[in-house]
Amino acid sequence: MARTHDLIKYLTANNASFRLLRHAPAFSAHDVAQATHVPDTALAKTLLVKAGNVYWMAVVRGDQRLSQHRLKRALEVHHAHLAHEEDLDLLFPDCEIGAMPPFGNLYGFPVLVDKGLAEDDEIVFNACTHSDSIRMKFAEYERLVHPMIAEIALPESEFDEDEASWERSADDKLS
Repeated sequence: MARTHDLIKYLTANNASFRLLRHAPAFSAHDVAQATHVPDTALAKTLLVKAGNVYWMAVVRGDQRLSQHRLKRALEVHHAHLAHEEDLDLLFPDCEIGAMPPFGNLYGFPVLVDKGLAEDDEIVFNACTHSDSIRMKFAEYERLVHPMIAEIALPESEFDEDEASWERSADDKLS
């Protein structure tokens, strides 16, 4: 399951209250927030990580970055890395790269949401394309996904060189 149509069908079948937002193509969290007229803090950014031998969806606010240290602590693992672009292509074949919705349950992945995002009333997230997003109450999202919630993100201003290195090493492997 991945296409926008399938996601909407799933939400409707589960009596979820949501709104589909169509917008100009946007490729960064900040650009999606602008295109959907919400603050960066309301945008749910979905990342795929591999912790040990398990893929997880990690979901953080659009204005924050995933902390490797916090992620490993929350999942109680010694090794974790961002998934490679090839992994995304294989695991989400009907989604545009980087536009997967934060519904790991639809793909067989556990989901970990940052505590700060979980405290928000509403969230907006990509809906399989770079020009479709969905807005819904976090409580509604939580009812459908049953994510684990933990402190896994840091504001950009607190992100240090050690934290940034794990992102670069994943990017380097893509080139």
